Amino acid sequence: MEKMPISPKGLKLMIAGVLVMIAGYILMIGGGSKDPQVFNYAMFDFRRLVAAPVVIVAGIAVVIVAIVGTFRGKDKKAE
Repeated sequence: MEKMPISPKGLKLMIAGVLVMIAGYILMIGGGSKDPQVFNYAMFDFRRLVAAPVVIVAGIAVVIVAIVGTFRGKDKKAE
């Protein structure tokens, strides 16, 4: 059996990073208006302009660490 290119711990970390990015995209939802003639200032609140992008970038950082990082310990089995 061939060795996986990513460890089980790295895979779990990658899934966690993707979930964090999805949470950031969910934070960005909303702020629209049903009437195109009415401008809604709710689209410029702190959650959509600051919090959501910070959460998305944090998720990307977690995924990068999961891909590039080398994890030692219980993940390593006898070859």
